[in-house]
Amino acid sequence: MTDHVAVLLLDLALILLLAQAFGALARKLGQPPVIGEILGGILLGPTLFSGELSAVLIPTDVRPLLSPLANVGVALFMFLVGLELDRSLLATGRRVMTGVALSATLVPFALGALLAWYLLGSYETGHSLGFVLFLGVAMGATAFPVLARILSDRGLQQTPLGTLSLGIAAIGDVVVWSVLTGVVVLVGGTGSEWRLLLAVPYLAVLLFVVRPLLRRLATRWAASGTDTRRLVAITVGVLASGGATEWLGLHFAFGAFLFGFVFPKDADSGLRADVARRVGSITSVLLPVYFVTAGLKVDLSTIGVSGVLDLGLVLLVAVGGKAGSAYLAARLNRVPPKDAASLAVLLNTRGLTELVILTVGLHLGLLHEDLYSLMVVMALVTTAMTAPALTLVERVSARRNPVVAGLDDAVHVDRSAHS
Repeated sequence: MTDHVAVLLLDLALILLLAQAFGALARKLGQPPVIGEILGGILLGPTLFSGELSAVLIPTDVRPLLSPLANVGVALFMFLVGLELDRSLLATGRRVMTGVALSATLVPFALGALLAWYLLGSYETGHSLGFVLFLGVAMGATAFPVLARILSDRGLQQTPLGTLSLGIAAIGDVVVWSVLTGVVVLVGGTGSEWRLLLAVPYLAVLLFVVRPLLRRLATRWAASGTDTRRLVAITVGVLASGGATEWLGLHFAFGAFLFGFVFPKDADSGLRADVARRVGSITSVLLPVYFVTAGLKVDLSTIGVSGVLDLGLVLLVAVGGKAGSAYLAARLNRVPPKDAASLAVLLNTRGLTELVILTVGLHLGLLHEDLYSLMVVMALVTTAMTAPALTLVERVSARRNPVVAGLDDAVHVDRSAHS
C-alpha cells in the first residue's frame, strides 16, 4: 500500500507538471490550453513506445486509483457547462439562433448516423442502433466552454457574433445531451431499468425544489460572503446530483450538468462568475487526471491504412457536417458571408465536451477502442483548427474588403420580426 501511495502521488505530480507544460505550449501557439493538456494525456498513454512508457510511468495497479479523481473533475466540469448555459443568451436573434442551431446539430447528427452504418462492419459494437445514434450525437456536439474561452481571448464575447455563437452552442448542447440521455437509456440495461422512471420526477425536484432553494442560498451567500461554505455546498450539490443520475441508470455527468443548469444566473450579483472561478480552479487540477485516464485508452500506434482512411471520413463528416450546415443556415438567415464563415468555424469547436461524450460511449460499449482513438483525434483537430481558421476568415475578408451591413442588422431584422 505504501508503494502504491508513493507512486500515485508521484504520478499526480507528473500529470500536473505535464499539463502545465503542454498547456503553456498550446497557449504560445495560439491554441486553447486544453488542446495541450489533452495531447499530454495521450502522450502518457500507449501510443508512444507500444505502451512501454505508460506502463513504467503509470503502472496498471495504480491506474484504478486515478479514476475517482478523474470522475470528480468531469463532474465539476459538467457543472460549469450547465452554469454557463444562460437563457439570456437566447433573448436576441431567436430566429437566426434557432435556425442555425437546429441545422448545425441535426445535419451532422444525420451524417454521423450514416457514417456509423458504414463503420458497423469494421468496428465491433454490442448495440447497432445505439452505435448509430451515438455517433450522430458525437458529430453534433460543440464545446461550449472552449468556445467561450476562444471568444474571450479574441475579444468577441460581447459582440453580436459572440452572443449568437454562444446561444447557438447552448441550444445545440441541450439537444445533444438530451439525445445522449436517450441513447444511455436505450443501451445501458443494468437490470434496474425501473429506476429510469424516477428520472422525470428527479428533474422536477431540481427545477421546482432545488432551484428555488439555491436562489435563497445565493441571496444569503451574497450577504455573508462565506466563500468556503459556499464552495463546499456547491460541491456537495454537484456530487449528489451526479450520484443520483448515476444511480438512476444515467451517467453522472448528466446530474452534474443539470445542477449547473438550475444554479442561479443573476449577472448583477456576480455570484455565477465567482463560482465559475472557484470551481474552475479545482477542475484545472483534476481535469488533467481525466485527460490521462482518457489518454490511456487512446492507442494510435496500431492504426493502419484503413484507420487513416476512416479518420479522413470522420474528419470530413465532422467538419463538413458541422461547419457546412452552420454556414448555409446562417446565410439563409441573411447573416453576412464573413460572419457566417466565422460562425461555422466557431461551432466546429469540440474540445473537452466531445471527450466526455466519447467516454460515455466507451463506457456503454458503443465505441471500439480503435474508433475511440480516431474520434479523440477528431476532437483535437476540430478544436485546434478554430483559431487559425478564424484568422484566415478575417484576412480573406479584409483583403476582399466587402461592403456589408454587418451581423447587427441581421439580428435587428430578426428582433423586429418578433416585436
